[in-house]
Amino acid sequence: MVAGETSGDLLAGLLLDGFRDRWPDLRAGGIGGAQMMRRGFQAWWPSEKLAVRGYVEVLRHYREIVGIRAQLRQKLLADRPDVFIGVDAPDFNLDLEADLKAAGIRTVHFVSPAVWAWRANRVEKIRRSVDHVLCIFPFEPALLAQHGIAATYVGHPLANVIPMFPDQAAARRQLGLQADDLVLALLPGSRHSEVAYLAERFFEAAAHVRRAHPAIKIIVPAVPALRAQIEQAAQVAGMQAHVQIVSGQSHAVLAACDVTLIASGTATLEAALYKRPMVIAYNMNWLSWQLMRRQQLQPWVGLPNILCEDSVVPELLQQAAHPRALADAVLLWLASPGKIAALQQRFTRLHEELRCDTSRLATDAIQKIIEG
Repeated sequence: MVAGETSGDLLAGLLLDGFRDRWPDLRAGGIGGAQMMRRGFQAWWPSEKLAVRGYVEVLRHYREIVGIRAQLRQKLLADRPDVFIGVDAPDFNLDLEADLKAAGIRTVHFVSPAVWAWRANRVEKIRRSVDHVLCIFPFEPALLAQHGIAATYVGHPLANVIPMFPDQAAARRQLGLQADDLVLALLPGSRHSEVAYLAERFFEAAAHVRRAHPAIKIIVPAVPALRAQIEQAAQVAGMQAHVQIVSGQSHAVLAACDVTLIASGTATLEAALYKRPMVIAYNMNWLSWQLMRRQQLQPWVGLPNILCEDSVVPELLQQAAHPRALADAVLLWLASPGKIAALQQRFTRLHEELRCDTSRLATDAIQKIIEG
């Protein structure tokens, strides 16, 4: 298995629970993180090595990433697994999967590359690279079938982990917050490059919000490896004395908050499953943004908007993601309880649509692939 970042590590860890039930003597190894290792996974490289987004940013790490892929390919061809599962990280995994499939190793990709949103030309590469795709959104298998790609809808694992009705009071007790606190959560990303481009402006936006609501509690869940970088951004923005930074615990933070300012990515879907109003933001290298924008097929980048097929939450990208605008969007949510109630109803319907027995469905599909 290869999971390339924090969100992939979380999804792969949930899959491993189902695999252990079906195959108690399972041996699993590859590239993964803490969630996978907690389930007995042997991480030959940490998932953080692949946690890079954007064309220019990848170029800076290209030699190391290609070297890791070459070493992993050689290792897997020498000690052939029953199946290889690439978890998201398509830029890394699809090339590796193509080589393994050509050598007769069965390949499964979990989380279909979003060809319906970005880079439709990936379809041919997916067909060449994988025996089967495990899809987390219900419309994907039919779309892939149109291109001759076998796929199974397995639901989104997080829809089973995250409660339909989150216990906000318990989450606040866990984080040392009071039941009646007004709480803003800042989630500036799980990659070094995301934090570099977003954290300082998130803290500056929070300073604006704090002027309107002086008693507001501001809490930031930090990937442990990025905590020092986030603390430095808070200090530069003059907010270090006014924020609570916690290691991990992103789910508790989302359950506890009233609104979140959040980097575009998987975390936005987690926020939707927690039924939280959000402001989605993203900023990256200018050249990377220009290249990505040309391949965009949807009018939105945030998963909640894409899945709801509507602008249910604001998205502020690139130049639009400046602190004052971010703060204004957060303040608008705090002044709109009726809009929040309607949003929570829509997110509840989305949660119901994504809830399946993911571990069993995924394991059944993989069993068939292994049996040939």
